[in-house]
Amino acid sequence: MFLEFFYLLRAKGLEVSINEWMALIEALDKGLCGSSLTGFYHLCRSVLVKSESDYDKFDAVFAEYFKNVQTPEDLPEEFWKWLSENQRERDINDKGDAEDIQRELDELLQMFYERIQEQKEKHDGGNYWIGTGGTSTMGHGGYNSQGIRVGGKGRHKSAVQVAGERNFRDFRQDNILDIRQFQMAFRKLRQYSSRVDGAKTELDIDQTIDKTCDNAGLLSLVYDKPRKNTVKLLLLIDSDGSMLPYSRLCNRLFQAVSKSSHFKDLKVYYFHNCIYDNLYNTPLCKRGDWIDTSWVLSNLDSEYKVIFVGDAAMAPSELYRKGGNSVIGLWNKELGIDWLKKFDRRYKKKIWLNPIKEVEWEWAYGAQTIQAVGEVFPMFELSLDGLEKGIKKLLVK
Repeated sequence: MFLEFFYLLRAKGLEVSINEWMALIEALDKGLCGSSLTGFYHLCRSVLVKSESDYDKFDAVFAEYFKNVQTPEDLPEEFWKWLSENQRERDINDKGDAEDIQRELDELLQMFYERIQEQKEKHDGGNYWIGTGGTSTMGHGGYNSQGIRVGGKGRHKSAVQVAGERNFRDFRQDNILDIRQFQMAFRKLRQYSSRVDGAKTELDIDQTIDKTCDNAGLLSLVYDKPRKNTVKLLLLIDSDGSMLPYSRLCNRLFQAVSKSSHFKDLKVYYFHNCIYDNLYNTPLCKRGDWIDTSWVLSNLDSEYKVIFVGDAAMAPSELYRKGGNSVIGLWNKELGIDWLKKFDRRYKKKIWLNPIKEVEWEWAYGAQTIQAVGEVFPMFELSLDGLEKGIKKLLVK
């Protein structure tokens, strides 16, 4: 049942296991969602989705797969208005016919759509029309042991409508980052902090607890040398040109890094498309407002962690041609690709963060240069998932 839905979920990146799918089938066999597509939507999400970060992916797949399905919940607006007014108490003594109780769902649905075409006004009571009260097999507030319940609290939208609203976009792990998310990701680099020489003035909670337990509960305070963050970071950001659409994102990253207190030293420089003879001091990339790239390589030691931020999309000549470069209006003494390889040789820990979605790298403008740069540096998408993977790469010993 719904095997194509199962395969589509997995194809779109949702890790749905066979055990979870069988649990869903068992829940359906027990009638836990009734005959409602909305109930099926909530049941699927409860059983198959393990993290709220995957809710949006699930909604996108659900809306795609069930987009043309018509359900009893897809009523004209006037029906919802009728059904939400003057809801009547049901009469438990007013039971339906035995024949109605035995109707199959397919027959009920056929009757339901026929009734929609016939009915032109609100109806209360009775045993035929869609309405409130009475003993009809469709509607709500009446009495019938089997049928289609319509209306009532929380039923004004079909499951496809709910999924199509994509209310969980902000939960996704691959979302574009805000400043706080940048800061939280960069905090992980604090794992490189170490004890420094000096007096033992910092209370060691874990050792204090262990020592106190060993001392039969008698408090024994243990102190250690304070920790000092020894991480040094070199941040190199591509500016202007094809990076203009991502300027706001890069600005958030810069603000997060500059406000961070997690680094022993932080250096930030800018370049346009590729590294050449000079690195700029500001994102305006003004001629003369720069520093020699050779000076950076000579004076910033190999212990610096290097993060490049750029789309790596450029004309191939910007990587493979030296001399006059009309694209950037400068005279380059060395190939751009050679400058990148110098950084690769100089620094042990380096990554490249690309704001272009990873699925587009093979066919986006500049695909050739994106691939070439990706062969020099480990490249990650500039999303929450990508940044976390990049930080882990920097943490690998």
